[in-house]
Amino acid sequence: MTSVPTASSVLPNRQLGRAGPHVSLIGLGCMGMSEFYGVRDDARNRETIRRALDRGITFFDTSDVYGPFTNEEFLGGALAGLRDRIVLATKCGIVRDPADPRKRGVDNTPDYIRACCDASLRRLRTDVIDLYYLHRHNPDSASIEDAVGAMAGLVRAGKVRHLGLSEVSAGTLRRAHAVHPITAVQSEYSLWSREPEENGVLATCRELGVGFVPYSPLGRGFLSGAITRFDDLPADDARRDLPRFQGENFQRNLDLVRTLKQLAAARGATASQLALAWVLAQGGDIVPIPGTTRVAHLDELIAGAQLTLTRKELAAVDHAFPPNAAVGERYYPTMRRYLDR
Repeated sequence: MTSVPTASSVLPNRQLGRAGPHVSLIGLGCMGMSEFYGVRDDARNRETIRRALDRGITFFDTSDVYGPFTNEEFLGGALAGLRDRIVLATKCGIVRDPADPRKRGVDNTPDYIRACCDASLRRLRTDVIDLYYLHRHNPDSASIEDAVGAMAGLVRAGKVRHLGLSEVSAGTLRRAHAVHPITAVQSEYSLWSREPEENGVLATCRELGVGFVPYSPLGRGFLSGAITRFDDLPADDARRDLPRFQGENFQRNLDLVRTLKQLAAARGATASQLALAWVLAQGGDIVPIPGTTRVAHLDELIAGAQLTLTRKELAAVDHAFPPNAAVGERYYPTMRRYLDR
């Protein structure tokens, strides 16, 4: 049995895309530090961020919609004085209804994008955003050419260094890249969300030299094996609304995770570590951004990121968790409408 890397080891780097920045092997998704997954604890979040920096994580991901706005504000304060050590990514485009935060809209108009960028710069306490994503594309709001054209203007103005897209189709990526080079595409990608393999997005990224940034590489925590009952989720946890966490879907997906835990135990690893190592093994151009608010879990993920799986182990994981094995949609209907297929 090959050992899992120790908690003291520091992460190596990968380049994000053919012409993008060098970042840590995994980044830190900061969404859950503000809402969605339980009670906010800023003291614990700051401790986790400090630990991430000490362990070599240089890539931090947020969005104006998380909170909304409070995640950027928190991260701007937590990273104050450390700006030269990190690659900072944020996003624009999703608009939340103040009366019902579950309701979403998407605004891709150039004026809105420019206003969002200026507001994000203020909240993040920085002069420049390293990687600025269009969080979702809504063709009814603006064409991808107009949206990316506005973002390209932010690059020329020195407010943004690199451009990214989130949850776009291969065709949209090609059109956007023709307007201005795209450095990264962010999409959900994990053992239970393998659409980027099937819809050509991952292949198109590689053809164009665009980096690929999987969010939720642990299936929103489900692949960790720590969630065994629906009632394990806090009453205000947003995952309660997601189809994969509900009813019969939950139980059938749990059966898949039990097998994953068995495979991980045979390797002397946790299910989280095996799931993350599988994502990283899909290519050297992949930089996942798992999220956590706890130091112990962060250390577990960093060790998992440095776990090298054999061909036999990868084949066993693929056999146990083949594409389309997960049951249920990724999102509820109001968010599914903005997934660019």
